[in-house]
Formats: sequence, C-alpha cells, structure tokens
Amino acid sequence: MKLGPVELPALVVPRLGLAAFRRRAVVHLAFLLLALATVGLVLTVLIDQKQRAYQRYAQGFRQSLAEIVLQLRHPSGQLALLNPAMSVGDRDGQAPVLLPFSAIDFDDQNKAQRAVEMAGCGLRWPDGASLCAAVGANAYAGGFLYLVGSLESGPLAGREHGALDLGGVHRARVTLKLRGGTQTWIAPFEGAAAADGTQRGRLTGFLGAGPQLPGKARPVREFRGWLWREGPCAEGSSGPDCARRTFYSIRLPVEAFQDALFDDAGHRARPVWPPADLDQMRVRVELLGPLEPTAPTEPAEPSAAASDAMPAGTSSSPAVVPVLFDSAKPGASLALSLDRIGASLQPGETLRIERLGKQATTIAERRGPELSERALPWLIHVMRRLPVQGEILGVGAGTDAAEIRWLTASDEVATTSGRYRLDLRGDLRSLDRQLALEARPLAWLAAAMLAAVALAWLMVELGLIRGIAVLTKRAAAVSYNMQDVRAEQRIGELDVADLRGRDELGILAGSLADALTRVKDGLRREQLRAEREREMWHAVGHEIMSPLQSLMVLHGAGDDPSHRYVQRMQQAVKVLYGSAPPSEALASADLHTEALDLAAFCREVAANAHYAGIDHVSFDTALPEPQPVHAEAYALEDAVTHVLRNADRYRPEGTPIAITLEAGGPGVVLLRIRNQGPHIDAAMLDQIFEYGVSDTAPQVNGERRGQGLFVAKTYLAKMDGSIRAFNVPEGVVFEMSLRRAAA
Repeated sequence: MKLGPVELPALVVPRLGLAAFRRRAVVHLAFLLLALATVGLVLTVLIDQKQRAYQRYAQGFRQSLAEIVLQLRHPSGQLALLNPAMSVGDRDGQAPVLLPFSAIDFDDQNKAQRAVEMAGCGLRWPDGASLCAAVGANAYAGGFLYLVGSLESGPLAGREHGALDLGGVHRARVTLKLRGGTQTWIAPFEGAAAADGTQRGRLTGFLGAGPQLPGKARPVREFRGWLWREGPCAEGSSGPDCARRTFYSIRLPVEAFQDALFDDAGHRARPVWPPADLDQMRVRVELLGPLEPTAPTEPAEPSAAASDAMPAGTSSSPAVVPVLFDSAKPGASLALSLDRIGASLQPGETLRIERLGKQATTIAERRGPELSERALPWLIHVMRRLPVQGEILGVGAGTDAAEIRWLTASDEVATTSGRYRLDLRGDLRSLDRQLALEARPLAWLAAAMLAAVALAWLMVELGLIRGIAVLTKRAAAVSYNMQDVRAEQRIGELDVADLRGRDELGILAGSLADALTRVKDGLRREQLRAEREREMWHAVGHEIMSPLQSLMVLHGAGDDPSHRYVQRMQQAVKVLYGSAPPSEALASADLHTEALDLAAFCREVAANAHYAGIDHVSFDTALPEPQPVHAEAYALEDAVTHVLRNADRYRPEGTPIAITLEAGGPGVVLLRIRNQGPHIDAAMLDQIFEYGVSDTAPQVNGERRGQGLFVAKTYLAKMDGSIRAFNVPEGVVFEMSLRRAAA
C-alpha cells in the first residue's frame, strides 16, 4: 500500500538572548527617553511658571492689601467704609451718605467743591452733572443735610425780592422722604448776571413745591444755599449766553436730625449718629427752569412737573416746566464704593471688613471674580502637585507649597466714627486653576508632541521592529531545527510572505523568501538527482537479477567454475538493489521499440521458463503466424517474466500456466497469462499494478517489494500497450495488449 506524506513536528523556537533584540531595545529606549524628555520639559516649564506665579502672587497679595488700606485711609475710602450700602438711588432719589468729616463749608464754593471731591462723595451722570447728598460725621454740628453738585446750564433767571410767582425764574426743588413722611422745599435763584456773563447768587428756601408762594411766605431760616455759574463756555457753545458750569451748595435743615439732639425735657442728649435709618432716607434734587407756555390741547392729566405751573382753581392750558437737572434720573455712577474696591480683588480672594468695638460687626465681605473659563480637571490636579518652595509664600523654607492652600493678611483703618479691621484671604486653589487655564495651550502642545512620538513609535514598531522580530524568531527556529534529516522541508516552513511589501523590510523579506525558494529548489533538485540515480541503480539491479538467476540454474553445480562468480555478481546486485524502490528510475527509462514477432517471442519464453525456475508453462495461439507488434524485446521479456513469477507464486503446486494469443480490437493483439489459484480481491484489481503494493510487507533484502507488476505496467505503457487483471472461475488472467506492427 502507498504511504501518505509524513507530518513534521512543530518547529521548536529557541530562547533568544538579549543580544538578539539589542537593536530593538535601543529603539524602544530612544522613543521612551524622547517621551520622558518631552514630559520632563513640559513639567520643568510648568514648575518654573508656577514658581514665578506664586512669587508674583505672594508679592501682589501683600501689595493688594496695602493699596486697599491706602484707599480706605483716604477720605474717599473712608466714605466707602462709613457707607457700605452706598448706591446710586432709585426713582425717589438718593440715600444720604455719612461724610468722613464733621461738616461742609457750604458758603465757600472752593471749600465745598474740594470737600466733596476729596471725599469722593457724589454721583456722576454721563452729561457731566453731579450731586453729593451727605450728612456730617458730627451730630452736634447741627444735623443738617448737605447737597452739593454741579451741572451745565445757560443764563439763569433770578427772582425779584418779595416776588411770590416763581414760574418765571430758575429754582431748585428738594424733596425729602423720611420715616414715612415727605417734605419739599422750593428754592428760587436770587442773583444777577455780571458783565462777563457769569452769575452768582443764593438759593432761598421756602416750604412747598409749587411755583406760587403764599402771600406771607417766609423763607426757612436754616435753609441756606448758593449757586455759582462761572468758568468758560462749555464745548459747543459761545457768546455771553453760552452754557457754563453751574455749581450749587445747599444746607438743608432736617427736623428729625435736630430733634434727636434733645431729649423729651429739652436737654441736649447723646444722639445715635449716624441715624440707623440713614440708608432708608431718600432725597431728590431738581433744578427747574422758567415756565414755557404750550398751545391749547384737549384736557389731559398734567404731569408732576407741569402741575407746579398750574395755580389752584385755574383752568388754563398747562405749561411745560423745563427740568435742567433731576437726581432721580437713571445713569448715575458712584465715584468709589466697597464694590469697586472688591472689583480689584483677584479670583479666589476674599476681603472681609469688620468694625471694631464692643460689638464687632462685619460691615462688608467682598469676593474676587470667578474664572470665566473652566480648566481641565486633570491639569488642575497636576498644577496642584507641582512642587514650589514655601519661602516664596513667606511661610518658611522647606515647607511644601502643596500643603498651603490659603494666604492671609490683616490691617486696620481708623476713621472719625471708629476703627475697621481688614482681613484679606487668598485661595491658592484658584491660582492653580488660573495657572491651569494659562497652561492649557502648553498642555495641548505637549499632548500633540507625545502623540507624534507615540505615532512614530507605533509606526516603527509595527512597520519595522515587529517584522524584524518575527523574521528573527522564524529564522532562528528554522536554523535551530535544520539538524532534522528533512531539512528541505524545514526550510519550506520559513514563510515570510506576510512580511513582503514595498518598504525596506518588505524588500528584505521578499529577497530572503526568493533566496530560500531557490535554495530549496536546488536542494530538491539535488535530492531528486541522487534519488533518480539510486533508483536507476536499483532498477538496473532488479533487471540483472533475472538473468543472474537463470545463470545460477545453468551453473548451479558446485563444481562448476562459473558458479562462484555468478553468485558474487548476484550478491553485489542485491546490495546495490536493496535500499529504495525503483519507481522513478523505471519511469525515466528510455525504450526503443521495433517490430517483434509476438508468437515466436511467446513460444521462446514458454520454452525457456524452466531456466527461471518456472515450470509447466505452455503456449498456444489460434492466430496466424507471425504476429508482429511494436515492442522492445528485453523490456517485454521483463514484463512477461514478472507476470509469470507472480502467477507462479500464487498457483497451486504442479498446476500449469498458460500463455495464449488472441485478437483484440482493431490493430491490437492480446497476450494472456492464466494460472489457477485464489482470486484477487475486486478492490485490488487496479491497485496491484501500483508501486509498493504486495501481499506481504516489504523486506530489506527480499525480492517481493511490490515492484514486478509495476515494472510490467510501466514497460508496456512505454510500448504503447497496457495490462490488466481479472478473475475467472478457475483462477486469474493477466491480459497484455500490444499494438500491431506492419507486416
């Protein structure tokens, strides 16, 4: 039977030392160092940035508190301290503020102007108008309300002494809402214009709001006011009637303040100053011009300002009252307040102002603005963990700045109404968040650099290093297993087709694969040549054995001198023949066919068969003689002899072997060899002509190697013939068909 291909055991992969991967380790180490250098560079820059930022912040933190204290020690800052709830007012007017000094010299324009400017008291409007409504720090100065302001106006029409109708003059109207009540004063301007167009006069105060004074109206004694219209013409106007800066100063008596100075018995008492409800009061200042009549229209509800121009009981058309200034109009802004001081704080800083005394009270707490953008959380964590020397923050050398989360500083400010303590607290976590925001571009740049390094590393690893490692391991495994006797098959297991490509490694792998293919082909050709030579020698030896056996019969006597030499030749052929099958050698043998008389050939073979040890062989033919066929005599004799030996091996002893000739198809002669004996299994009728098929196992030096019928089939095929076997009732018939030759 034929044997299938033998499977080789799996390749054994040897353990490669570090030296085999030294280049790979160097490349990996280089990329790792490049990535670490990138990270180290970024961390170094961030540490230096944080070091400098902490240093600047620590210095700026102390300087920030010093600047705030300096502002609050100035009269304008003290005004903000004394009035923490100071605001721009509402539609009812403004709340009076407490001045850092006892009173205002309202009779002197320069002094009054310097006082309000120094104290930063006053609201500012976009058109240049201003107003300061305030009370003095000393209640015993009289408890007056001071109204100091300015605006731009044209020439002012003054009131004649004793005139009761104020509709044709400029006048100031002051409205005070206090503790649920409302009080109004009307103060007409009394003065004349100078030759240069400037004006100066007083504002005489009367109780009431309308332009028409009662018959015996008396001015309020404590109401004092002055108005100055001086300076150059305003921008955009010229001539004697141009608009000029008009400054006014009013001292307004407030009965509620004055009543607080005395107890129920009329004795002077120690008042509570400033009044607790000072921020609940509202004062409104208006500067009205002369009435301007309008054309008659359908009756309508008069406005608040126009109602002043309509005396009671009249039904005339309403007149328009020009309003030069109204402190209740929107758009005002504070010169300075605690809110503005708080606006100068850095993110994360908190300013706490406490009034000292028997009962300490927190009057204000301001926080710095929140960061408008949110930093990356992981970047904030990194910034917090970066080391910074503690001495930069003023907490001593060797202290880890990561453990310090707050900076604090304190100072005090003394005012006329008491002492105030300022506590400034800085949150370093906010500084870390701000640094994280600033470091975000650097972080993205570092991430891009690391991504580029990782990409290059990946490309080198997958595109080159990994392929080299795979090629190294495969080559090492094949080299390690080359000691196998089937070395040519081991070479074939080095498959590098998956590494082929257009790059350097692909070209190298392709060249190596081509070289290995050529080596394998050359080795295979050499093996085939050696095998062919060996099989050729085996075939030749096999063919020599038959005549040698005949010679042994002819010279079988022991005293025959040729017996010894024939036996030596037979032994030498057995040695030459006994190592491998001659299938390939027989298949490559060349035959030279010629016209052969098959009848004469068969008669001679049957007559000489006993010399080959095959007795009782007969020949019979019903065909006319001669029967020429295309054949080669020696090859046909070998084929017939092999079949006769096979028939002799299986026939019962003493039974004949018959050789007959019969006509086959057109141009074909059939040579049949029949013996008696056991039948051949039907499944084996075709397989018995294959090389190596025999009824017994192959022998090392035996003759039954499953080769004889293969030789017969091979030789007949080369002579354009064929052979087959079939069973008959008494035995087996081997039928050879040969092509007729021309007679």
